[in-house]
Amino acid sequence: MKANWFFLGLLGLVPVSIAAELLHWDPLLVFGTSVLAIVPLAKFMGQATEEIALVSGPTIGGLLNATFGNAAELIIALVALNAGLFEVVKASLTGSIVGNILLVLGLSALLGGLKFKEQEFQPVVARLNSSLLVLAMVALLLPAAVRLTTPNLPVGATRNLSIAVAIVLIAVYALSLLFSLKTHSYLYEVAEEADDHHKPVNLPLAVAVLLGATVGIAVESEFLVGAIEEATKTLGLTPLFVGVILVPLVGNAAEHATAVTVAMKNKMDLSLSIAIGSSLQIALFVAPLLVLVGWLIGKPMDLDFNPFEVVAVIVSVAVANSIASDGRSNWLEGVQLVAAYAIVAFAFLFHP
Repeated sequence: MKANWFFLGLLGLVPVSIAAELLHWDPLLVFGTSVLAIVPLAKFMGQATEEIALVSGPTIGGLLNATFGNAAELIIALVALNAGLFEVVKASLTGSIVGNILLVLGLSALLGGLKFKEQEFQPVVARLNSSLLVLAMVALLLPAAVRLTTPNLPVGATRNLSIAVAIVLIAVYALSLLFSLKTHSYLYEVAEEADDHHKPVNLPLAVAVLLGATVGIAVESEFLVGAIEEATKTLGLTPLFVGVILVPLVGNAAEHATAVTVAMKNKMDLSLSIAIGSSLQIALFVAPLLVLVGWLIGKPMDLDFNPFEVVAVIVSVAVANSIASDGRSNWLEGVQLVAAYAIVAFAFLFHP
C-alpha cells in the first residue's frame, strides 16, 4: 500500500492520545491528539477500501466505497450518540453535508480552475445528485417545521416522524446505489489512473489495514467525545461550532484531499462524485441510520435539527445547485463556494 510521510507522521499521535487518555492529561490535549490521530486512520481506511475494490470488481468495489466512504464520521457519531450527545451528532452531520458541498467542491473548482481555466463534468449526474440533495434537504426541514408549527405536539411525535423518514431515506439510498452501480452505471464512469488496473494489491494487508483503522477510529472517537465538553469550554467554542466545523473537517480530511487532488488532474467528474456523493451518503444513509440505531439502543435521536443548521444546509444546496447545473466549473465558482463556506463557518462561530 502507498504510504504518505505526512500521514505516517500523524499516525504517531495514536499512542500519544492513548497515553493522554490513560494518564488523565489535560482534556484539551486529549481532544487535540485524538482529533489529529483520526486523520491518518481515515486516510488509510479509505486507501485500503480502494485497494480491496480493485480486487473485488466494480460492483462490490463501488458498494465498499459507498459503505466505508464516511465510516470515520459514522463511528464518531455512533460514539457521541451512545454518550447522549445528540446535538453534537446532529451538528457533525450538518457540518459534513455543508463542508462537502461548499468547501470540498469549492476548493476542487478553485484549484482545478486555476490550472485548467474551465473544467467539464456530466450535467446529467449533477442534476440527479442535485435532486437527491433537495430530497435530503426536505427530510431535514420537515421535522423542524412540524415542531415549530405545532404548539402542542404530542410526546414522541417528532421521534416517530423521524423513524418513518429515516426508513424512506435509507430505501432511497439503496435504490440510488442500484441506479449508480447497476442499471445506469455508465453515467457514473470516470477516468481512472491507467496503472490502477495492473497495480499489484496485497489483499490480506489491505483487509488488515481496513480492520485496524476501523478499530483505531472507534478508540480515538471515544477519547474525542469524552474530552469534547471540557475542550470546547477551554477553547471558548460552542459544541455547535465544534460539531459543525471541526469534527467534519477531521473525519473528512483524507477524502477532501483526494477530491482536490483529482480535480487538479482535470478529473472534475470524479471530484464532484466524491464531494456530492459524500454529502448524499451522510444525508440519505448515515443520518437515518443513526436515528434507527438510537431507537434500538435506547438513545432516541430524531431528525429535528436546529433551525440554524437547516438554514445552512438549504443555503449550501441552493448555492451548489446553481453552480453545478451547467456541467462546467471555473475558479471563480470555486471562490464563491469557499466564500459561502467561510460565511457559514463564521455564522456558527458567533452563534451563541
